[in-house]
Amino acid sequence: MTALNVPSNSSIHTLKTYINRDLSLLEFHKRVLAQAKDTEYPLLERLNFLIIFSRNLDEFFEIRVASLIQQFELSSHNKTRPDNLFISEILTTISKLAHEAVEEQYKILNYNILPQLQGNGVNFIQHGDILQKHKAWIKDYFHHEVQPVVTPISLDPAHPFPRLANKSLNFIVTLEGNDAFGRKIDLAIVPAPRSLPRLVKLPTHVSGEAEHYILLSAIIQQHIHELFPGVTTTGCYQFRVTRNADLTVSEDVEDLAIALKGELSSRRFGRAVRLEVNKACPEMITDYLLEQFDLDQDQLYLVNGPVNLARFISNFNLPELRFPPYVQKLPKGLYSKKSIFEVLKTEDVLLHHPFHSFAPVIKLLKEAARDPHVLAIKQTLYRSGVDSEIVQVLAEAARNGKEVTAVIELRARFDEESNIEVANVLQEAGAVVVYGIVGYKTHAKMILIVRREIDKIKRYVHLGTGNYHATNAKIYTDYGLLTSDADICEDVHKIFQELTGMGKTIKLEKLFHAPFTLHSQLLELIQQEIKNSKAGKKAQIIIKVNALTEPQLIHELYQASQAGVQIDLIVRSICCLRPQVAGLSDNIRVRSIVGRYLEHTRVYYFYNDGDSKLYCASADWMGRNLFSRIETCFPIENKKIRKQILEEGLNNYLKDNRRAWELHADGTWIQCQPGSGQPVYIAQQQLMNQIF
Repeated sequence: MTALNVPSNSSIHTLKTYINRDLSLLEFHKRVLAQAKDTEYPLLERLNFLIIFSRNLDEFFEIRVASLIQQFELSSHNKTRPDNLFISEILTTISKLAHEAVEEQYKILNYNILPQLQGNGVNFIQHGDILQKHKAWIKDYFHHEVQPVVTPISLDPAHPFPRLANKSLNFIVTLEGNDAFGRKIDLAIVPAPRSLPRLVKLPTHVSGEAEHYILLSAIIQQHIHELFPGVTTTGCYQFRVTRNADLTVSEDVEDLAIALKGELSSRRFGRAVRLEVNKACPEMITDYLLEQFDLDQDQLYLVNGPVNLARFISNFNLPELRFPPYVQKLPKGLYSKKSIFEVLKTEDVLLHHPFHSFAPVIKLLKEAARDPHVLAIKQTLYRSGVDSEIVQVLAEAARNGKEVTAVIELRARFDEESNIEVANVLQEAGAVVVYGIVGYKTHAKMILIVRREIDKIKRYVHLGTGNYHATNAKIYTDYGLLTSDADICEDVHKIFQELTGMGKTIKLEKLFHAPFTLHSQLLELIQQEIKNSKAGKKAQIIIKVNALTEPQLIHELYQASQAGVQIDLIVRSICCLRPQVAGLSDNIRVRSIVGRYLEHTRVYYFYNDGDSKLYCASADWMGRNLFSRIETCFPIENKKIRKQILEEGLNNYLKDNRRAWELHADGTWIQCQPGSGQPVYIAQQQLMNQIF
């Protein structure tokens, strides 16, 4: 345990008390990468983790690294808060760690996954693997599918270096000789057509019994000379540039949807932040590319294989190489043929996805859309997609004459275009569409249904920790509460009023909500545990979130630890708090669960002198969630449900000794292993095995 003298009354952090958020996020991506080499996972699931790592790393560079570069260019002497690190230090460390991780990624691909796939009858053909028997079919595919849509671009004074889209696959080609116009051309760029698949399956009459997939890059490289007739091609090298993909929209725009549409195109051509090039590329060419993109050597990533692993596929028909299928269940209260409204009149219902099906949420909306007694439906939408059943049901409800209000967060990152389409579909059906509050993302997950019952109005609510997205509900862990509790329903009604109308902040009875009360209420709950501990009473806090970065909450948790409060933090990705530091955080343990499903639940538990308080929420413990987003935090008052969440959603994860990683005082994460003679305990597997 590391000793550290920290003033107990100080909320000022340094690197000794606060781990840099970007470095912590990169550590999470490395934990995902580690799953790709875990032989306990089926082979195709390991490949999938490799692809997920690639996509995660893409977004990390597009958003986080891009932001740091932007800050550095404004002032190279700036420090980040609250860790007090120079931005240049952070960028240097990121570069070192990212280069190591990418090298490890391709080692896993080339020396583990691809050979094992080949042993199972699946072959990936790269350019160096093309056999004589493949060539005729590849030539035919190139002439009929590739050549008609590919556009080679020679580089000369009349054709400067082209503007290449973010993350697009391209080739730089070295040439010798003169073209049809007598020009001496040395270099050309060939963008790979985005309309074509990155992996192409060879027919069985060419490949034989085993499945063979050839990379589009290999097909292009094999026939690159045909794009430059009369000129000798001396080299062809893959490359890909990653650009700043964050969007900035002014807060004084008149129409947010129109403004976002205008910004979306800029995402494809933002400032370059990373260059990936096949490692066979000569140094002279990589230097040339770095110059064109205005990048330094430490922003160059030489890769031993395809440069676009994020576009790799893993959907082969090999069920034996995948997780066994899992059949989602229903809570006991919903197995009857009763209307959900009838069920909720007598009891609250907890949904725990993906162990519970998402179907009850759809069923609730369908019943509401078709029930003549339902007057109105209000719902927040963050990431749903125009083809989602939820959007279709809301449109149906509007066409059936219900008062449908949809609060759509257009700025859900990388889903902006889809959300604009959702808004259009609902508006055309007659729904009222609101884009939330400019300057505050609407991240709360709420459904409110207003129903007339025997000459009185009754309301029903769904509150959740995750998005209204049926596919995500099969792969993300989330909680959803279905209730008709009058106070909670009234609180949700008031929040919708805030979102759609104007006026002062309205006091809520049971819900905490950001950006108004959530942060202060969390501080109060921690402080109460401190008081109880100082009074000699048992004091305990268990928090499960995706990220912990907010400095004041971290400071308060340190205070609680020093007061003797036992604290367990289950943090999936970013954790800026340092646990197990002597004199500072002796009583704090931090773990992260990385497994089959993406952990996404947000649960806050406080022992409260035996009268425990437990909340589920849409918010992580980050500044953006607490001060710049509309979030809800709802109490679990039903004792049975509260016990269920405590045991299944918290204590269960604290027992995990195989998919859990523990954070140490020096910032390193160590994967848990069962002790000698101790059985393996995997929290997610326990929930899958459980009969709800």
